[in-house]
Amino acid sequence: MTVDEKLVSFASRLADASGAAIRPYFRQRIEVTHKPSVHPFDPVTEADKGAERAIRAIIERERPQDAILGEEYGEKPAGLSANKWRWVLDPVDGTRAFITGRHEWGSLIALEHDGVPVLGILDQPVLGERFLGVNGRSVLLTGDTRTVLKVRECPDIKDAILCATDPSAYMPPDQQDAFARVKAAARMTRYHGDCYIFAMLAMGFVDVVIESALNRWDIAALIPIVEGAGGIITGWDGEPWRDGSKTLACGDRRVHAQCLALLRG
Repeated sequence: MTVDEKLVSFASRLADASGAAIRPYFRQRIEVTHKPSVHPFDPVTEADKGAERAIRAIIERERPQDAILGEEYGEKPAGLSANKWRWVLDPVDGTRAFITGRHEWGSLIALEHDGVPVLGILDQPVLGERFLGVNGRSVLLTGDTRTVLKVRECPDIKDAILCATDPSAYMPPDQQDAFARVKAAARMTRYHGDCYIFAMLAMGFVDVVIESALNRWDIAALIPIVEGAGGIITGWDGEPWRDGSKTLACGDRRVHAQCLALLRG
């Protein structure tokens, strides 16, 4: 479906509000707390929470019937059963990078219609970069400059640059073994980056991103960005990404097919 310019503009306002809430906390000595989760340390800060509150306040004021799913404050159902719009929010994806003063994080804002991501924003408010995927196209917005994004051709895994956040921390042994097969075949592998490595794939600097199972707020905004640049995101089984899927993103469908075969062993 086509997302109209009014909705695109509204989503951009949400990103503006998120950035304004986050920027004062970057590279500051702020309190970092642990959220109970499956990970030994799952950090959260007031930047995460304040940004999500700022986004939610605008949605609830101006589009109160829309559903909201956010990492920090959970899910708010749609106001009407017929309303198929849902905003999916991860205000600081890459909190570990954020609290260590690094730039590899972003504010993720997705709009879904009937469960399908139709608009995605990755906003990096410190660098002044905004990646937007909507209506089958992806662009990078930096000030007044608008750059169309396009993945690069990479027909063979031996020439591919592979990225992942941290297989040793997020993948059980069997998944680490599968990842290692792809790593052994690729030209180069780089770790860490969270959402930002998906943006680099859309820009044509990375060929493959492999992650374990991601939450919906980790990936919903990235799907329109990668697909709009000509890339593909699926589960490790090759099926369209769904809740609980292990995640494989590639710029070239030929290398995607090779990665699937390696992951399957």
